[in-house]
Amino acid sequence: MRDGQPKTIFLSDYQPPAYKISHTELHFELFDDYSLVHARLHFERASKGPEATPLILNGQELELVSLAVDGESLGAERYDLNDESLRVDGLPATGILETTARIFPQSNDSLEGLYRSRGLFCTQCEAEGFRKISWFLDRPDVMSTYAVTIDADAQACPELLSNGNCVHRETLADGRHRAVWEDPHPKPSYLFALVAGDLARVEDRFTTMGGREVRLIILVEEKDLDKCAHAMDSLKRSMRWDEERFGREYDLDVFHVVAVDDFNMGAMENKSLNIFNTSCVLAAPDTTTDLGYQRIESIVAHEYFHNWSGNRVTCRDWFQLSLKEGFTVFRDAEFSADMGSRSLKRVEDAMTLRTLQFAEDAGPMAHPVRPASFIEISNFYTLTVYEKGAEVVRMIQTLVGEENFRRGSDLYFERHDGQAVTCDDFVAAMEDASGRDLSDFKRWYSQAGTPELTIRDQWDEEEGVYTLTVSQETPLTPGQAEKEPLVIPLAMGLLGDAGNLRITLEGEPENTETDDNTHRVLIVDQPTQVYRFTGLPERPTPSLLRGFSAPVRVDYPYTREQLLQLVSRDGDDFVRWDAMQQLMVSALNALQAHPDNESLDPLLEAAVKAIGSQSLDPAVQADMLRLPSETYLAELASHGGTADVQGIFRARESLRRSLAGTLHDNWAALFEASRVTESYAATGEQIGARALANVALDYLATANESGVAAAADYYYASDNLTNRLVALRAVLREGEESLGAALLDDFYERFGDEALAMNHWLTVQAEITHGDAVTRVRGLMNHPAYDSRNPNKIRALIGGFANANVVNFHRADGAGYQLLGEVVESLNAQNPQIASRLLTPLTRWKNYAAGGDLMHAELQRLSALPSLSPDVFEVVSKSLA
Repeated sequence: MRDGQPKTIFLSDYQPPAYKISHTELHFELFDDYSLVHARLHFERASKGPEATPLILNGQELELVSLAVDGESLGAERYDLNDESLRVDGLPATGILETTARIFPQSNDSLEGLYRSRGLFCTQCEAEGFRKISWFLDRPDVMSTYAVTIDADAQACPELLSNGNCVHRETLADGRHRAVWEDPHPKPSYLFALVAGDLARVEDRFTTMGGREVRLIILVEEKDLDKCAHAMDSLKRSMRWDEERFGREYDLDVFHVVAVDDFNMGAMENKSLNIFNTSCVLAAPDTTTDLGYQRIESIVAHEYFHNWSGNRVTCRDWFQLSLKEGFTVFRDAEFSADMGSRSLKRVEDAMTLRTLQFAEDAGPMAHPVRPASFIEISNFYTLTVYEKGAEVVRMIQTLVGEENFRRGSDLYFERHDGQAVTCDDFVAAMEDASGRDLSDFKRWYSQAGTPELTIRDQWDEEEGVYTLTVSQETPLTPGQAEKEPLVIPLAMGLLGDAGNLRITLEGEPENTETDDNTHRVLIVDQPTQVYRFTGLPERPTPSLLRGFSAPVRVDYPYTREQLLQLVSRDGDDFVRWDAMQQLMVSALNALQAHPDNESLDPLLEAAVKAIGSQSLDPAVQADMLRLPSETYLAELASHGGTADVQGIFRARESLRRSLAGTLHDNWAALFEASRVTESYAATGEQIGARALANVALDYLATANESGVAAAADYYYASDNLTNRLVALRAVLREGEESLGAALLDDFYERFGDEALAMNHWLTVQAEITHGDAVTRVRGLMNHPAYDSRNPNKIRALIGGFANANVVNFHRADGAGYQLLGEVVESLNAQNPQIASRLLTPLTRWKNYAAGGDLMHAELQRLSALPSLSPDVFEVVSKSLA
């Protein structure tokens, strides 16, 4: 905690470290009430550093026990110690600095550094948690090899784990034991990891393409051993895929995954010792949804892929965070697309970006993929850095081609193995491998905001020429008053009466990279550009942003008839999904303007029927049939205006009921045709069929009381959590209180001992829109199923309410804002990372005409608190600016 305004850190101020630490020896003595950390740092002054340069090490919440250099204890005149750092003067050019620190893991509620979770010693060092373990140059460009000794009680902590390979074990006196680990690969301190506790293990083996046999070990609580198979299979698939797609082979003898219930993030890629939130490892049909199974596969892959894109090659400074995260999200997205449906993956990615990341770009915390400054780096683990960063990598692949992209990635890893580098180094490898100049493209890294493409057309029937005029503009964002044109790959096609038309672009040769001449990628890199398509037999409908080829908004004045054409017949699944979204938004806007008109738009009805009759991926069909979320509708409305939350809610409810009633027979037929009758399996085929059947069931439950009763029967008959939650949500939404209460009681009785299932139990109640939702959430905060120290529980209940129950969070009396503010205040000292992330809904106060003043007032109240953490201070102060 710090009083006063925390310091802002700027990318432009970067300086290389004055010292290197070539080798780090750590000896942990773990006890119940404290721990001792003995460190031996083999330091070397940088060649350009003067002899008088002090060594300044980061350190927080550490109690100094001893300090020595080359075996000689230092007097007080040789060092300066404060709450943030240890400064040592008069050091030789090379030597060994020895420190012993006393720390208190059992009372570390921040879940950074070394802490205890249910008796398990565990670390989380990214981004700056290592400084809570020992004094160190806690920055990513200081890379060191590590030798780690761990001593602990043998009964309480039979497992003693750290990075690398275990080279020694021994039994000590007084019932204690020791393990020694060595990691030969230089790494920054944020990749350090330690786990000590009583865990059960699941083991398997993997043989790499080079013939190395690797032990794969997942460690969990004994009761969860039967929930590890999916994660293990996902790990092995990830390892094989990374060899085949990127030529990356694993480099040690063992790979550990440890599941921890109290964890701020989803997972952490520590070298060879990945630490995961339990929600990202444990999977069973009764306690994990289809989305959960997919998420586990994706996150296991993501953390494994970091072994190269993040560990072997890491980021020079935290401003380069997307160097590892954006690239690795791209890699895990490609893996997921190859394991499942590429079309579905692009639709899901587009939904995330358009609903959440575009809102981030338009808000007070807007920042480039490579930020120029920050107060607290933990606030920049954002969708912009991760998801938009991945889209930047994807656009590079589009521009240079897949073969050149692979050559570029090979060159990047070869050139920078064992180094801490920048986003510029990544782009340079792509340029050198492809021969393409990407200097203008790099504006994506430095320019914040979501670009907007305004597209208008003309048709010359006599000449058969169709003209598209494309203009781009990026809205102003905090700190960036001027915007330059970006290089935007705009994938497109032209749809005629018989399907997608052959494209001939005036002045350019036909597309020879593919046999499909109905698809084109336009490179938009000027404020305005004109494209003429010749030899067309009819006026086409443009199929724009195919495959979501760039993270941009597109403004084209489609008629509703054109949208129906795209939904029914276009060759690109993303465009079909997007057209359906636009049709639904058009219908919702009409209902907001004329709320008494309850008849269903005939074109929307025809689109629904067209979707049901097409041979699309069932999961994509399901996404096309779902109404846009209230969060997305509010984001759309606030773009250039303000959102009417109550009006959005009423219009959405009206359209849902109109679709349910008018198309009841269609939903009934779709449900019966899609319903999975086989035993549960998390296969793509079953997941898609379940998704489609469950969309139909949801509409049936909306239509009438018999549909609600059918949903309840479906709940009891289901053999999996996916179906149970769909049925439970439907019953609760329709306000059947006695039936809903019975289902909630049954769920609690079945799964009260399953922490992950109970997270869903909390969320479904937080999302109920009728009744006094604020009082309901406050009551659940006192329920045994809730734990105010556990990030998963906080996200499930408080996050579920603030982010998903939009109509109640924005209720007129401001009680929803006050509830969130109180939780943030309580977490500010305990876990500032979670506190600042919960704040996001309040930061968008300018987007709401009704309620904006009350949201602003709650932010002002928080800003006046005497000891705001840097995390919360940064978000609050930027929101109020």
